[in-house]
Amino acid sequence: MTDFDEFDRYDDRRARLERDHAALLQRPNEPLRPGNGVFARWRHPVLTREHAPLHWRYDFDRGRNPFLQERLGVNAAFNAGAIRLDGAYHLVVRVEGNDRKSFFAVASSPNGVDRFRYRDLPIDMPETAERDTNVYDMRLVAHEDGWVYGLFCTERPDPARPDDPSACIAQCGIARTRDLTAWERLPDLVTPSPQQRNVVLHPEFVDGRYGFYTRPQQDFIGAASPGFGWGLADSMADAVIAEETIVDPCVFHTVKELKNGQGPAPLRTPQGWLHLAHGVRNTAAGFRYVLYLLLTDLDEPWRVIRRPGGFLIAPRADERTGDVSNVVFCNGWIRDEDGRIFIYYASADTRMHVATTTEERLLDYALNTPEDPLFSADCARQRIALAQANLASGYRPPA
Repeated sequence: MTDFDEFDRYDDRRARLERDHAALLQRPNEPLRPGNGVFARWRHPVLTREHAPLHWRYDFDRGRNPFLQERLGVNAAFNAGAIRLDGAYHLVVRVEGNDRKSFFAVASSPNGVDRFRYRDLPIDMPETAERDTNVYDMRLVAHEDGWVYGLFCTERPDPARPDDPSACIAQCGIARTRDLTAWERLPDLVTPSPQQRNVVLHPEFVDGRYGFYTRPQQDFIGAASPGFGWGLADSMADAVIAEETIVDPCVFHTVKELKNGQGPAPLRTPQGWLHLAHGVRNTAAGFRYVLYLLLTDLDEPWRVIRRPGGFLIAPRADERTGDVSNVVFCNGWIRDEDGRIFIYYASADTRMHVATTTEERLLDYALNTPEDPLFSADCARQRIALAQANLASGYRPPA
């Protein structure tokens, strides 16, 4: 007897693979209660590497693959853009193969919280004359010009450092579509910064121009950033930003002390543009990524009017473990007509989750959560004031 006896029969192995995969795709999800009153996490990830279609991974020709081995493995599914079209919830997912290369694929759900299923084939994204070594982290934006734009990071080797295989130049790739099937590639965004990641298109014209949230940076990963920025371009067909203004700067000893970036495109609300961003700080265990909220002016979307202190979502429990631990990242959310909001966030560069909330709850959080006072003594006094107000109103802690 060998360790592989149970798998020796091709038909039995295939039947089990297909049965387990079908059960995963149909697994129901449920919110975790009571939560914090701002949002509800859901119990199961909505997408993992195991959700990838079997026919993307296995050669089902018995002659070519008699042991039914996985030929093209999937390592992770994460950092998805999100949009609602034709009554369904769609994610454009960063799928990473065992070879470390990422590609985009559309996964759709009827309800936004479970039963996500990939289309039969990944996206065959067109290239520019300068080929992309890697592409990832697409932000989807239904712009008022009628197109759905996908802005993503494109990586290429750094020509100034040909002997360093880790040296990279990151820029913002741009594509557009009507149906998430046929994609037209446009030239990469041009900005004054040598490195651009986490670029997001504002969903409306600003004085007849296209607005972008940028993240200027001198180096690819390790260098600190001044914050995430704002710039305008006359056209998407050949988008050029001449000047970047910092919208939200990095601040010492906060959740965004090292770098930050816009997450998905902001949502218009009566009180202002609602933004979800990621903040990064350094720790002894490496970078820690969290998500935080802010509100900008309706007429001047680059001007912040509210900054609730601290993070909105940070990695918890199993979310902390994966390829890049202690990270949550979001580049996609969906708001329904009734105000319900689906926040699609990745954990540890490994899997996709969903958290649900409402526009009303997020605005309450943005408008009524105190800002970070930036000094420990003031933070303690802020908490003391809250506790004293509760005690004065008659609240008594449970015995």
